[in-house]
Amino acid sequence: DQIGNRAQGDRLAARLSPGLLACAATLTLTAPFTPMLFMGEEWAAGTPWQFFTDHPDPELAEAVRRGRRREFAAHGWAEEDVPDPQDPATRERSCLDWSEPEREPHARVLAWYRRLIALRHAEPDLTDPDLADTKVAYDTEARWLAFRRGDVRVAVNLGAGTAAIPLGSGRAEVLAAWEPVAAPGPDGLLQVPGESCVVLRQL
Repeated sequence: DQIGNRAQGDRLAARLSPGLLACAATLTLTAPFTPMLFMGEEWAAGTPWQFFTDHPDPELAEAVRRGRRREFAAHGWAEEDVPDPQDPATRERSCLDWSEPEREPHARVLAWYRRLIALRHAEPDLTDPDLADTKVAYDTEARWLAFRRGDVRVAVNLGAGTAAIPLGSGRAEVLAAWEPVAAPGPDGLLQVPGESCVVLRQL
């Protein structure tokens, strides 16, 4: 709950580029776990999701207000920076803007989520719950991560520049890519642009 219950209700979209949001979506929707999406996440909603309440009991309302501010004070937040959960404006700020999915960059992020969900539905390897069958490789300094789930390969480049990610021998076809990318060459290296990701199937 704390992941989506931040002091100011800021979302990943408030801090990350569309490419890094696509990387986060790829890791979420291709990992061997049940994916859970926070409402509006699928289009990088620009509205925050701030904690709000409507307690008619004044004592309970004040207790919640104080408790929340005390909780986040322990993490370095000033009291005035934590929105008042009883203030109607806190709820108003948190209402989704339903025009966003039609506009960029939201429309592109939404299309990417739809593509990943379709792949998860179409590729049995992406719904296999066997954690032992997931093989992971990464380079902390180069900021890339890759993993294999059956015949599916996923490569994510969190760095700013192009990363040469080794996928091993054998041919592979690109199933989805945030930025255009060619299938790996004979050396097994996949050239992934900065802040981008790709899903492939081993042939």
